[in-house]
Amino acid sequence: MISAFRRLAGTWFAKGLFLLLVLSFAVWGIEDVVRNFGRDNAVARVGGQPIELTEAQNAARRETQRVQRQLGPRFEPNETFRQAVARQAVDNLIASRAQTQEARRMGIAASVDAVRGYTFAIPAFHGADGQFNPLLLQQFLRQNDLSEADFTRLVVQDLERQQLIGAVRAGARAPEALTRRLLAFANERRVAEVAEFPLLNAPEVPEPTEAQLTRFHENNPALFSAPEYREVALALLSAETLIPRVTVTDAEVEAGLEAQRERSGTPERRSVEQALVTSQEAAEAIRQAWAGGAELATIRGRAEAAGGTALEMGQVSRSEMPVENIANAVFALPEGGVTAPIQSPFGWHVMKVTAIQPAAEKPIEELRAETRAFLAREKAADLSYEEANKLEDALAGGATVEEAAQRFGLTPMRVTLDRQGNAPDGQRVELPGGPAARAAILEAVFANPAGQGSRLAEAAGGFVALDVTNTTPAALRPFDSVEAEVRRAWALDARRRAQEERAAALLAAVQGGKDFSEAAREAGVEAVRMGPSLRDPQQAAPGGIPPELLPGLFAAKPGEVTMAQTSDGYAVARLVEILPAEVAADAEGLARVKSEVEQAMQDDLEAQFAAALRARADVTINQSLMDQVATR
Repeated sequence: MISAFRRLAGTWFAKGLFLLLVLSFAVWGIEDVVRNFGRDNAVARVGGQPIELTEAQNAARRETQRVQRQLGPRFEPNETFRQAVARQAVDNLIASRAQTQEARRMGIAASVDAVRGYTFAIPAFHGADGQFNPLLLQQFLRQNDLSEADFTRLVVQDLERQQLIGAVRAGARAPEALTRRLLAFANERRVAEVAEFPLLNAPEVPEPTEAQLTRFHENNPALFSAPEYREVALALLSAETLIPRVTVTDAEVEAGLEAQRERSGTPERRSVEQALVTSQEAAEAIRQAWAGGAELATIRGRAEAAGGTALEMGQVSRSEMPVENIANAVFALPEGGVTAPIQSPFGWHVMKVTAIQPAAEKPIEELRAETRAFLAREKAADLSYEEANKLEDALAGGATVEEAAQRFGLTPMRVTLDRQGNAPDGQRVELPGGPAARAAILEAVFANPAGQGSRLAEAAGGFVALDVTNTTPAALRPFDSVEAEVRRAWALDARRRAQEERAAALLAAVQGGKDFSEAAREAGVEAVRMGPSLRDPQQAAPGGIPPELLPGLFAAKPGEVTMAQTSDGYAVARLVEILPAEVAADAEGLARVKSEVEQAMQDDLEAQFAAALRARADVTINQSLMDQVATR
């Protein structure tokens, strides 16, 4: 048989068949190349520039991960959610690309110092000492599937956007008529007669029957049920647990000393005032006035007369000023100095330095200690990922949490707890790590069914090995074990219903034409004049009109009554008087409302500008590829 096959293989027929097979495998093996040759793999194009499918998928994946971190591991994204995230991710990329193109057209750029200063100023990357911590940045990059180059590009785009959008937002001015009307609305006050029915003053309720208590117990299971408990073995692997196992040499400390000096030192900061106008001539006139001793109020008037503006920038460092030539000019001035007019894409700037806070550095030995500690944490963080991979392999190979913990030098523990981290006796169970790790451990414990074996989960900068061995479901406690609680809850509910009926009767009597004070006395309470109170319940003064009554009172006319449940019980109120706001005398309030209105106008201007950029950028979307953007 084998000899026959060998003879057949030498024939032209066999050679032709073999050639056909080779061609078939070649075509099918490079199917994507052949099939996609000449096709456009861009999900969208903005001004001719493509947003590739991979870029859109990565953006959608990062957004999905962000939402999942917020909602916890129990959240399961469905197809509708994935499609919505995909559309939002593509829309964000389109807006960013359009703004970047406009920034390039206007010659806007971000310097290296500005990118560095922006990154170092992000609070999320600051450690417990308030200083920039690269470990937190690296953790952020890993969590969001970003490279350092990706992150730097995003920072550059954001700095360019700030300059671009800042010019658009600077044009918002709140009309005085609108500001006054809004302040008058917000500061209008109302006076009312109030009759309160607190639960503590409710009449005594009759002793409940056994049947009433039993029915109340059954109808309110949430009040009398034991929570779900889970028995779990766990061990935490984190950078902190690995620090004793890493070594930092003196040479490494000396090499990292300069970077730590930059992170730990306080840069020079300057208090700066700025005027921005549209012409060089107006800028030169402002410079001369400022150099001659004019105050900012005077400069502001001149700038506004020239179609510009002037304001205090507050304290800034060099890296916090995104326009490099302006930053260089400002930090070359002495205190009290004024720059010559400087042109930017937004107009002509004149800057004045009103105060200088010199740079400060820590003592060298303190810096060495901080550098050693920082490098140890950095090495421990790198080691934690290596150890996590080994730990995961050990668990997958059948090792128990206790066995794996012993092998990797971790501290195992076995506990029984509920979702809040409390034991069956109500005491708080102490878990390893800080508050963030505790929350992540509890989420992981209750996201995994019992009996599924050991696994590894992320836990706020570390990893937790866990094995949920047993679950006790939530269940209604037997009536006999909670009878005292049921009796107290039933009495409280009965008192609440009694006070609600008394308050409703008072409301009906006054609406029927009875005098409020007289009807209140007949109901067994005293009417009290309260107020004046503002419209916003959050501004309700202690001892004033109960905040729950305010919405009804501000919707009522004088003489009308309203009723509401309060934190203490129930209350009924009759509107006595409306006091208009004293707008003309409230300069501070006018300034506050003006700022709020201008903020809203700036947001609207920014949205309109973004829409205009998108319209001008000739955006096209490949709908056939949109379905492939959604992550799974």
